[in-house]
Amino acid sequence: MSDAALGQFAYRLKRIYGNSTDVDALANDLLRVCQNYVEANQRTLLQVPTSADSPRWSEQDVILITYGNSIQAPGEVPMQTLAKFLSERLSGTVNAVHILPFFPYSSDDGFSVIDYRQVNPEWGTWDDVASIAASFDLMADLVINHCSRENLWFVDYIGNHEPYSEYFIEVDPSTDVSLVTRPRNTPLLTPVHTHRGVRHVWATFSEDQIDLNFANPKVLLEFIQIYLFYIERGARFIRLDAVAFLWKQIGTRCLHLPQTHEVVKLLRDVVNFVAPEVVVITETNVPVVENLSYFGESDEAHMVYQFGLPPLVLHALNRGNSSFISDWADSIPVLPKGCTYLNFTASHDGIGVRPVEGILPEREVQDLIDCMHRFGGFVSMKANSDGSESPYEINITLFDACMGTRRGVDHFQVQRFLCSQAIMLAMQGIPALYIHSFTASANDLAHVEQTGRTRSINRKVWDKDELEYLLSNSVTAQAEVFYELSRMIRIRRKQPAFSPDARQDVVKINSDVFILKRTSVDASQRIYAISNVTERILKLPLAALGFLENGLMDILALEPTTLIDELVLYPYQTVWLTPVSYTHLRAHETLRYL
Repeated sequence: MSDAALGQFAYRLKRIYGNSTDVDALANDLLRVCQNYVEANQRTLLQVPTSADSPRWSEQDVILITYGNSIQAPGEVPMQTLAKFLSERLSGTVNAVHILPFFPYSSDDGFSVIDYRQVNPEWGTWDDVASIAASFDLMADLVINHCSRENLWFVDYIGNHEPYSEYFIEVDPSTDVSLVTRPRNTPLLTPVHTHRGVRHVWATFSEDQIDLNFANPKVLLEFIQIYLFYIERGARFIRLDAVAFLWKQIGTRCLHLPQTHEVVKLLRDVVNFVAPEVVVITETNVPVVENLSYFGESDEAHMVYQFGLPPLVLHALNRGNSSFISDWADSIPVLPKGCTYLNFTASHDGIGVRPVEGILPEREVQDLIDCMHRFGGFVSMKANSDGSESPYEINITLFDACMGTRRGVDHFQVQRFLCSQAIMLAMQGIPALYIHSFTASANDLAHVEQTGRTRSINRKVWDKDELEYLLSNSVTAQAEVFYELSRMIRIRRKQPAFSPDARQDVVKINSDVFILKRTSVDASQRIYAISNVTERILKLPLAALGFLENGLMDILALEPTTLIDELVLYPYQTVWLTPVSYTHLRAHETLRYL
């Protein structure tokens, strides 16, 4: 039974390490790790990897992204506060929760991990994580590229203790590393005082985030054990953070190298054999074509982040022009079998601009950045190989990014923001919503001042009593956004045409509207998702919309209405039109929960 796994592991490890290591011995070590997991969890080691056709998701899947301490209450453990909020406010709306790194950390709000196997004691315990995982599918981060310099591995590296003396990457500071792709404008190499003198170690993101040496097979084996530990603790989704930078080779970009792809495929192989329900997700904030490469041939990531979506949705609403997002959506390749996208418009990071390279003209990107500056945002820069710097991401909350257009601030902020969410909810893939989208969070400039980091603008920590007051007061933006967004999601979850596997077609009429046609796998339902991206009222005669059918009803309307002669779209309104005869119109029952 283990022969198939052993053979697959050896094949993959050979592609990673070539002749630089004893592949057979390493494959046996990996097999033992998997067998230990199987025995501890009373599972079966599968004879062959599961088929790419195996169902892993449906229209029911909606993910909340949050920190473990995003909501706090005096005298209460933050993750227990979060669990109560999820149960009281979001049960039946989302079915999965991505808790951003909840481990002890030294910087970057969790992405500089001190101990991969412990929960940050200030936030909770593994029991608190298990409590959330008992009611919601759990997504956990495998922060695989780097660790904190306070991690005991690095402390032992400084002390020259085996095996950790080989866990990190030393580079002579005179080495030409100008070709290395940089997501930051900090130095790539950082000096460290060790027992062997000063050494310069690789640090892609910051001097506190030291890259790990995956050319050392012991590092790979260490992380596979951590990976299985998270699955054992209830994770259904595993997010591979910053994985594109994992393998280093001087003289290259050190981005998307073949060995990196093979490591992701090996992680996929592991879950295929021991935990086939697990979904592997790659987080790669890069141009679209590079991002899609992580599907491999249906043998790599199950899901990739749709990084082009946030900047293109924002651009369309800011410009009142859907041309670029329509062209982009129309050019998205057909998904490989067993693969889908993770769609999002906001996250703990900023709104990346690299993913729209070659899609948005530089002038359009700069105009968008200038507008976000006027709305209180910042821009983070990256270093280029020629010594220059260029924009990497916009730091702003999405709610405040929607406070106006290039003409300035207006009174359509809530409508514009909800339009951005409706577009995302209609896209092919699984939607993931940041908690600060649900709560219509404004720019947290006080947090930026406190931390000195521009990303903190979008990482507000809510006081639970304040948040509950705002959500209970119907005249606040927080209440309006929370309840309307929840209503849209509950309607969405009843529509087979919104399955991640349902077909997606882009319909182009003019630049005022963004239109997706979604067709369920069995062709029993069609939905036309039509969004007005302008501040004008649009009146569209049905006769001019040749793609529309007779007898269509808007399932997003508060009262079911059948279209007769004309489709009227108010500023930033979205309609989801489906044939009246379709039985899933019972979605309107969800209105009662309000």
